[in-house]
Amino acid sequence: MIQAIPNHWPRRLLTPFLAPVAALCLTAQMAAALCDVEYKAQPGDTLFSIAEFHYGDRSHWATLYEANTAQLAGATVIPGRTLYVPCLGGTPAAQPAEEAPLQRQDAEINLLATGDLAPFVGRNLPQMGLFPELVTTALDQSPSPVSHAVSISTDRAEQIALLGSAEFDMGFPHARPDCEAAPETRLCRGFHFSDPLMDVPMMLFVRADRQFAFEADADLHGKSLCRPEGVFTHDLDEGGRRWIADGKITLVTAPDVTGCFDKVLAGEVDAVSVDLFVGGSALLENGWREQVVPLERPVSLVGLHVIISKSHWRGTTHLYRLNAGIARLKQEGRYEEIVSRHLALLASQL
Repeated sequence: MIQAIPNHWPRRLLTPFLAPVAALCLTAQMAAALCDVEYKAQPGDTLFSIAEFHYGDRSHWATLYEANTAQLAGATVIPGRTLYVPCLGGTPAAQPAEEAPLQRQDAEINLLATGDLAPFVGRNLPQMGLFPELVTTALDQSPSPVSHAVSISTDRAEQIALLGSAEFDMGFPHARPDCEAAPETRLCRGFHFSDPLMDVPMMLFVRADRQFAFEADADLHGKSLCRPEGVFTHDLDEGGRRWIADGKITLVTAPDVTGCFDKVLAGEVDAVSVDLFVGGSALLENGWREQVVPLERPVSLVGLHVIISKSHWRGTTHLYRLNAGIARLKQEGRYEEIVSRHLALLASQL
């Protein structure tokens, strides 16, 4: 059941994606009967999603792991492999002590996602998250589809290095800098960008007990904003804003999003500027929903893309496949269904 979103949340930003999806869900009682069977892994499957489907409880993923170690690559499910789904004989098997190191799988296109945040990317999310499902489904719908596999790294620098050396073929999600204005930016210089997977709103999160107006860009002049280290800032200078370049705002950084919220709660900065979903998840995890609120007006809308190294010998071919698949998903309405389903899960928490 989707609970009501608190009134102080920017409802209009989420509403277009929150179509009812109850009819798409398999009940846990029905799923629990699907055991002692073989299952052919599909693109985007994870041990968590398969456990949720067959057992109605994703915590039983280790049972699948123990029964299928020969068919897995570390803890990664390879599309096309046949897995055995045993019935539960007691408590779930113990989890493996370590994750397997990142390595190419037996697939023509190896995708490397980065992050650990609902609803975008995460090992514990259905289908590994919104973006892995969008990308793999788009590749399935592309002209002359080929095999593909998804891995996840939580280290963005590691992801960039592995993509640059072609140990992985494509990576996501990445915001595209203003490559026309700054062609020497590392991502612009070294990578091609796909069509955007999704536009995300970059918001301002402020203390609930302080007045903060943001009706026009000039309202932020003289303010201090915090963004986590490693998060892009090009949107703060684009479109003639030049907020950072001309010193119109003071940009402060913190090691992570929690650090930025600590600063705004302590009165060290005026606002935190992160995307709606990153900020919303941080508020939920830390119990700050009554102390910090997002303003209604976004700072910007930023597209998130798939990237592939310009030195990749099949880079343009792979991007053509992906872009064609994304376009087809949108034409057929499947894009909206996938996005709605993942955002509905997040909205149920908010």
